[in-house]
Amino acid sequence: MRIVLLGAPGSGKGTQSQRLMQHEHIPQISTGDLLRAAVARGTELGRKAKEAMDGGRLVDDQLVLGMIRERLAEADARRGFILDGFPRNLAQAEALDKLLATLQQPLDAVVQLEVDYGELVRRISGRRTCADCGRVFNVSTSAGKHAEGELCPRTGAPHRLVQRPDDNEATVSERLRVYDEQTRPLVEFYRARGLLRVINAEGQVAEVTRRLEQALHARAAAKAATAKRSTKAKRVANAAKRPAKAKRTAKAKRPAQGKRAAKGKSARRARR
Repeated sequence: MRIVLLGAPGSGKGTQSQRLMQHEHIPQISTGDLLRAAVARGTELGRKAKEAMDGGRLVDDQLVLGMIRERLAEADARRGFILDGFPRNLAQAEALDKLLATLQQPLDAVVQLEVDYGELVRRISGRRTCADCGRVFNVSTSAGKHAEGELCPRTGAPHRLVQRPDDNEATVSERLRVYDEQTRPLVEFYRARGLLRVINAEGQVAEVTRRLEQALHARAAAKAATAKRSTKAKRVANAAKRPAKAKRTAKAKRPAQGKRAAKGKSARRARR
């Protein structure tokens, strides 16, 4: 199963990708993770990406696509993959289409995780990270409030919670504006290709996962049913051809048999 997860910041793409990895046994491919890994390993693509990032520039799409190509060549991606964080705009989506066509690994489904923007602002502005162990909490949820009272596994002391600079309400609103402008058009792009599935991503994490699995497997079942109908139609067509062919063969044989019989009769007369 080859999947792209779409959704605004805070819609739960990362969380659902992790759960899908466990359920479907396919890797999550995050472009952010790929970039960090390539830079850490010092690969050629990593060095070029680091130059761009150090210079305050965006990493070129072709570099990201090169990293995706390398990642898809690894053994664990043969059964499928989940792309999270790419594509982010139409140009990237078109380039990804070409890459996957070249690799003969076309997408099976694209799922849009829909969440009300007011809820997204509440979710993101409520995120806090422990400065010591990196664990993420959400103080806007009861579960997050309960978990933040636990001790940090690294220090043994209460978690030291900090808010990322880009998780404040004003910054979140700007990120959502950019998402609407650049990424939202991908919904229609993939809808036109018959790949899009849209799910409600609000509610309990497990319930959203259930909706996601249902959307993915409904598509897989539809593809299997289409393939089955196509196979059955071919069998029926072939079966219809066989009697006609047999009939033509029989007609062709009858004159030949008649000629042989007449020839044998003439031969008997000549002997007499």
